[in-house]
Amino acid sequence: MRLGIRLLFGFFLVTGLAAFFVLRVFMAEVKPSVREVMEDMMVDTANILAQLASDDLASGQMDTGRFAEQVRGYAHRPVNAQIWGLAKQSLDYRVYVTDSRGTVVFDSENIARGQDYSQWRDVARTLRGEYGARSTRQLEEDDRSSVLYVAAPVLKDGQTIGVLTVAKPVATIQAFIDRAERKIFLSGLLLLALSLVIGVAVTLWVVWSIRKLRHYANAVGQGEKPAVPQISGELGDLALAVDAMRAKLEGHEYIEGYVRALTHELKSPLAAIRGAGELLQDDLPEDARREFAGQVLAQSGRLQAMVDRMLELTKLEQRHAQLQRRHLSWAEALEPFEAAGRGRQVRHRVQVIVNPPGAGVEAEPDLLALALGNLIDNARSFAPD
Repeated sequence: MRLGIRLLFGFFLVTGLAAFFVLRVFMAEVKPSVREVMEDMMVDTANILAQLASDDLASGQMDTGRFAEQVRGYAHRPVNAQIWGLAKQSLDYRVYVTDSRGTVVFDSENIARGQDYSQWRDVARTLRGEYGARSTRQLEEDDRSSVLYVAAPVLKDGQTIGVLTVAKPVATIQAFIDRAERKIFLSGLLLLALSLVIGVAVTLWVVWSIRKLRHYANAVGQGEKPAVPQISGELGDLALAVDAMRAKLEGHEYIEGYVRALTHELKSPLAAIRGAGELLQDDLPEDARREFAGQVLAQSGRLQAMVDRMLELTKLEQRHAQLQRRHLSWAEALEPFEAAGRGRQVRHRVQVIVNPPGAGVEAEPDLLALALGNLIDNARSFAPD
């Protein structure tokens, strides 16, 4: 599997799992959070209505008093409210009141009057002085059929004389829950899509940088000297490290080759000096002794020239990164070599001919002189007599 595909797959695996768990948590929290808000509002409503119902319950007129009349009137009120884009066209509270024994004495829907509700959680807990609430399904297998009941004590002179319960079907707020879950789901998909775009962009950028580095490494491996790719970050540091390693390897190879060549070059003058020295130990005529002594001096000079050339090459390597170029005419650069042969006993002289006369070059004077000197020395060495 290619690196780009692996990076993209890993990115999507992490992002997808994170998005899945985050969406799951959010969507799992929507329904209970809405129900908690709904219950909080019903607590307030139940306590207000319990306070309004206390006089009628104490007087025994709970089913025929003004409170019952007002609650029944509430159930028939028309309503058409737009709540954050959702229409509400019905009033959904059911209100029932029990006496201190738990018997229903008023029911806004007239379905439970006279029944014993003392065992229902909302009534039983409230009669004991606790917070009473329950959620009961109309259909056991359907959670959307749940009805939430919240109770409040009906007090008279500080004594609990009954319980008022407010009931509201959860289905009446299901549209809000569904819309919230849908928005969260769509937002999650949008986030995942944006993550996809960002992941593809980051992957392409990383792969592009790695490919540049790979092409550079391949070129170096084939013996080329390409420019170091301009890459930011750690990959850029790696490219610079590869370039430094290439330079060191080239230096090692150069040193090995130069040492081999130098060893070969040293053999001839050393052998000549050794031979001349052995002969000088014998009794020789003055002319022969002078000849062999001259050979020793000549070969010593040859060795000295090799040492000087090695030092010049070392100097060249050290100055490679600190060049100071300036414009030089060829006549100016070659004139010292032409003048060096004048008045000296040399086998070959140098004559400078510059065509066109004003031609020049951008170079560092010392390094150009070194290169020209080596070139002229080689020409003299191999030129015919």
